[in-house]
Amino acid sequence: MKKIDVKFKAQQGFTLLELLVVLMIIALLAGFVGPKLFSNVDQAKEKTAMRQMHSFADALIQYRLDTGSYPTEQQGLSVLVEKPSDATNWNGPYLAQQIPQDPWGHEYQWHNPARAEQKVYEVEISTADKNGKDITYGF
Repeated sequence: MKKIDVKFKAQQGFTLLELLVVLMIIALLAGFVGPKLFSNVDQAKEKTAMRQMHSFADALIQYRLDTGSYPTEQQGLSVLVEKPSDATNWNGPYLAQQIPQDPWGHEYQWHNPARAEQKVYEVEISTADKNGKDITYGF
């Protein structure tokens, strides 16, 4: 039987210090990029909420043209997809699908009359972001 003579070369690799330096650089980059990325996500959610509320407002204006008034707060936004029992001249549904939740998972709120003390708007739709900031679409 023949002997196999295996010689191991000194293993080369990264030292612990080199690995720590690389991890520190990655952590610093993540610290700079992360907040920018997440603020863009929050801005996109706010824009989505405003677009949805704008489409609800268009549907509510059509509802008002058909029925003669905006729905009450008790009726809510559901009148845009389901005919209320006391509605006359309702020609809906005014939206193609059910009222979605806002981008943060909350229900949109319908205010008739508008909540603002100055009464800048006649009516309004509102929601709140993850920090509780009020997002309102008035018309």
